[in-house]
Amino acid sequence: MTLPLLRGLRGATTCASDTPEEITSATQELLLAMMERNDLDHDDIVSVIFTTSTDLTSAFPATAARGVGFGDVPLICASEIAVPGSMALCVRVLMHVYTLRAQTEIRHVYLRNAQSLRDDLPG
Repeated sequence: MTLPLLRGLRGATTCASDTPEEITSATQELLLAMMERNDLDHDDIVSVIFTTSTDLTSAFPATAARGVGFGDVPLICASEIAVPGSMALCVRVLMHVYTLRAQTEIRHVYLRNAQSLRDDLPG
């Protein structure tokens, strides 16, 4: 019997503006896409770390996550370091999950303008 392994799943997206509605919409879209593309169920998720670019301050991505059923998942938010030229209005995610997929089979998800951060990955 093969047991699931703990894996890190990465994702990022961008917001059109710094509003609670936009942060919520972009974050929820990203989380749902990450789960769908990796065939994950809620119980597969161990924890989620969110970071935002320093220009996103109107809402916590973790609040958006609770809106799609992540209320019992450990969540934390942090701010990205302010590197000159880094992507603006960006939400990044590191999701820890149990999966049977090999590390090379994990489908990291980059949406909206964040696709350019990892254009080496399949869409």
